[in-house]
Amino acid sequence: MREYSAPAVKPVADDENLSDIMWANAERFPESVSFRRQSGGSWLDVTAREFAGQVLAVAKGLVEAGVERGDRIGLMSKTRYEWTLIDFAIWAAGAVTVPVYETSSPEQVQWILSDSEAKGVFVETDEHLASVDQVRNRLGALQYVWQIEGTHAGGAVAELVALGQLVSDDVVHQRRREVSAGDLASIVYTSGTTGRPKGVELTHRNLLAEIRSNINAFPQLMDSGNSLLCFLPLAHVFARAIAVTAIAARVTLGHTPDVKNLVPDLGTFRPTFVVAVPRVFEKVYNSAKQRAHSEGKGKIFDLAESVAVQYSEATDTGGAGLLLKAQHFVFDKLVYSKLRAALGGRCIAAVSGGAPLGPRLAHFFRGIGVPVFEGYGLTETTAASNVNTQTAFRVGTVGRPIAGTSVRIADDGEVLLKGDVVFRQYFNNEQATKEALDEGWFHTGDVGQLDADGFLKITGRKKEIIVTAGGKNVAPSGLEDTIRANPLVSQAMVVGDRRPFIGALVTIDEEFFPAWKAQHGKPESATVADLRADADLQAEIQAAVDEANKQVSHAESIKKFVVLTKDFTEATGEITPSLKLKRNVVTKNYADTIESLYQTQR
Repeated sequence: MREYSAPAVKPVADDENLSDIMWANAERFPESVSFRRQSGGSWLDVTAREFAGQVLAVAKGLVEAGVERGDRIGLMSKTRYEWTLIDFAIWAAGAVTVPVYETSSPEQVQWILSDSEAKGVFVETDEHLASVDQVRNRLGALQYVWQIEGTHAGGAVAELVALGQLVSDDVVHQRRREVSAGDLASIVYTSGTTGRPKGVELTHRNLLAEIRSNINAFPQLMDSGNSLLCFLPLAHVFARAIAVTAIAARVTLGHTPDVKNLVPDLGTFRPTFVVAVPRVFEKVYNSAKQRAHSEGKGKIFDLAESVAVQYSEATDTGGAGLLLKAQHFVFDKLVYSKLRAALGGRCIAAVSGGAPLGPRLAHFFRGIGVPVFEGYGLTETTAASNVNTQTAFRVGTVGRPIAGTSVRIADDGEVLLKGDVVFRQYFNNEQATKEALDEGWFHTGDVGQLDADGFLKITGRKKEIIVTAGGKNVAPSGLEDTIRANPLVSQAMVVGDRRPFIGALVTIDEEFFPAWKAQHGKPESATVADLRADADLQAEIQAAVDEANKQVSHAESIKKFVVLTKDFTEATGEITPSLKLKRNVVTKNYADTIESLYQTQR
């Protein structure tokens, strides 16, 4: 058993709560720009004083509507300014926010709102409203539904502001001051990859501890005057924790709801840093590579990529030599500066979480001048428990534990975590709580390795370990991550439990597919179904599989794969909103395909 603990920063006092952040900013730095919100194609500044005033007005409306201290209030919306405004208003009213992914089905909405016993819910669109109406008769506790994009001007925000006009400011301030650090701030439901989502109880102390540790980990990024563009779903604890950290650190925050507009929004907002899941960084890399090859500059890009990776690798071994420095200087002018411009031109770093990034991409981005600080955490740890930082960066790991957090590797290899960021219990689920928490240690279900310096490497998921018919234990995630690094691949799922060898299901990236067809002389109208057995496409996927197999022994390597005709989607229940595979659903949906892999052995 190995253990590593990081010393705590200033502990959270018992009388603190999240609403203190906003009013402290408004009182001490009233004219600082807390947000820039989109309006008619422009970004409009919102000062700390203006934001606090808006939060207070909405909170007064909630109080007048009948929201009591401790009531659970659902929030179902895309990433937008109003999401954060309503979140803080709920806290100011002494209530508890229950995030709901805006892509959730009516059944998922019903489960989260009923299990959390939500008294009210904010929805964004008519479609969201219809989802709630469809299951309303099964939501016994639900009394209020507010629509952000309502039929009247201003929607739910304007409605609540008008409703609360006669409520005294003191009523809200008294309500919020009664909330302590140990009180519930949010119930965040897990992605449900292995069953029904569980409601994770996060207290004000959990989130405040996460905020302080984030500021401690990234002093250069979390510096007043910097800016962050938030585009990940705020229903995901990772995006929300970083967004609230930015507000606490007086970093100007922007929201963009549609990743299709991400590139132009990055260009106009020009953030100091970005926060994303690995798939976003894969898309940035793949798009740049695709564009270079389609414009006849593929050889230049490939050489620039190689130099960037070598330059980053050299950083860990004493620094680059003169020749490598010269090559890097040239490609910085020709290639890297253009990639940084695509991120807005001012981006000095990025933070990644939610899944493994992969060493090559990590080296590539660090080599072009935008280091990606990869971290690790779960909903149950209020987002990050570990993260790489500027002063402690080791590619291939998820970094050291954040301040005030301890990591332990159990005898069976499971990663255990302890600290103020660890949740207190699952809502209405005593049995699951007992299984997850043992004397304050959270059993993550992930398998990992911890070196003497405290850097953690995640090697797999305990419940996802595949045991072949020959008794070989195989962790699928590393193989899958490497296959997905190929621009042509969208998703990959390794199979082989109790089977004679390891196989894989592979889906094709629909955005890259047209460019690949053009480069290989395939008909423009050809579909994935038409080309799934094409020799060139099979060779491309085989190359990705061969690259993955270099990481493992022969017994653990992928022997056969099949290209599927369509991608895994959230609509079919095969992936979560945060792009995690639901292996049981994919296994069920493609049972015949998996069986066919083993009918004729190779």
